[in-house]
Amino acid sequence: MTKRKHTEGKKETEELKEKTTKNANNTEEEKIEMNEQPAEEAVETTVEQPVAESAAMPEKQEGEPVQVEESISREAELLDEVAKWKDDYIRLMAEFDNYRKRTLKEKIDLTKSAGENILKGLLPIVDDFERALKALENSADSSNIKEGIELIYNKFIEFLKQQGLREIEALNCEFNVDLHEAVNKVAVEDESLKGKVIEVLQKGYYLNDKVIRFSKVVVGE
Repeated sequence: MTKRKHTEGKKETEELKEKTTKNANNTEEEKIEMNEQPAEEAVETTVEQPVAESAAMPEKQEGEPVQVEESISREAELLDEVAKWKDDYIRLMAEFDNYRKRTLKEKIDLTKSAGENILKGLLPIVDDFERALKALENSADSSNIKEGIELIYNKFIEFLKQQGLREIEALNCEFNVDLHEAVNKVAVEDESLKGKVIEVLQKGYYLNDKVIRFSKVVVGE
């Protein structure tokens, strides 16, 4: 009986010892697993991170440098085109300004001389009036007629003056090729009359400041 109890006690002691050994082994295996697991995760993280970074970075295109060069070349072409258009615009504005000034001057000149042809057509009538007045000076009974003609003549001359017409001074003036037309030259004894107009055959006229008919004159020499 005593021997049996001793055997059973010894058996329980061995089982307890075996359990303790197993628990110790399990504890060491768990520690090893716990120590190994972070290392594996770190390895996985280390492996995955370059992959993620590699996916985030865009792949470099083979034709990218060519595209950049084409973009720079196109930009230079556009700048040259803009400069050309700017130069053309400045030239066009200058030409238009010259045209505007020239047109304005032509309009002013046209306004001043608008009635030139009409007035030139009326000048022969003035000449006829003057001849009639001169002829009537020798008639003793023509005082009333003469007075009427003088009145018409004076009114008509005043009208012409209002239109910008005025007579060119010629008699006893120095001969001027810009104003006078020499029809004849006559020898004179008076030295002061040489080179001067001694007779006016046909009066000349200005329209504003423009000569529309030269004075036909006789010059002394």
